[in-house]
Amino acid sequence: MTTIFESVLTCPHCGFTQREVMPTDTCQFFYACPGCHALLRPKQGDCCVFCSFGSVPCPSIQQQRCCPP
Repeated sequence: MTTIFESVLTCPHCGFTQREVMPTDTCQFFYACPGCHALLRPKQGDCCVFCSFGSVPCPSIQQQRCCPP
């Protein structure tokens, strides 16, 4: 399975969407919505904002799902 490196983040406050390139070497804990400027944080149990609000989970989670240790 191929890892996807872009995700569309959707702000839960205003619904604004933005395509972003996900970091491959770290989790992104904060994201400032360009629409309403709300500071997004991961939901409890998620590792990053992409896993909580993105159309695709972050690369590290994708790799865990497709390639279990």
